[in-house]
Amino acid sequence: MIGILCAMREELEPILAQVEVVEVIEHGKNKFYKAKFEDKNLVLAYSKIGKVNSATTATIMIEKFGVNTLLFSGVAGAIDEDLKIGDLIIATKTCQHDVDLTVFGYEPGYIPESKVFFECDEGLNKIAKNVANRLGIKLKEGIIASGDQFIHSREKKEWIKKTFNASAIEMEGGAVGCVTWTLNVSFFMLRAISDSAEEGAGVDFDKFLEESSKVSAEFLLQMLKEIK
Repeated sequence: MIGILCAMREELEPILAQVEVVEVIEHGKNKFYKAKFEDKNLVLAYSKIGKVNSATTATIMIEKFGVNTLLFSGVAGAIDEDLKIGDLIIATKTCQHDVDLTVFGYEPGYIPESKVFFECDEGLNKIAKNVANRLGIKLKEGIIASGDQFIHSREKKEWIKKTFNASAIEMEGGAVGCVTWTLNVSFFMLRAISDSAEEGAGVDFDKFLEESSKVSAEFLLQMLKEIK
């Protein structure tokens, strides 16, 4: 069973519009859409913003609906200067930039009995790169950092880049990466850039959310055709 997760309704709607929804199940104050796309059985949901919501939704998708491959689609803020609004990036790893137990001697992002970085599935990333080559699309890959903060500060952005070597930032993927690592589920994360994560980022985000969500959704659907 393949799960498709987004954080916001605006990110999921372009995907729902192109799959055959066969059942909607309400659970845990959320809606889960059982659907078909070509020969694939899917479960889709949007979690609502933030790490707790996304971790809860991912866990339900895995434990209740039997998802063994989780694809996370949506938008992110750029850290790398060569990433522009509308560009696509896939995560090699994800982390939580707002975890701070450094007072106890741990490195930023580390929680005892866990780790800083959660690796994404290399096979799924390879499929994404093949799809990008076939479509002639520029696709970047790199570390995507997550935190329960909408970053709109050059100073904070540069700290995250320096500390985690991150290429982009958003508010959910690090938690979902932790869930999939814990439960041994294949994880893939795709983001379309919606803002620069600096002053004025909120304006860009509102303006480009819908457009960037469609870019991410269209690419994910092309990927689904290639997943065996």
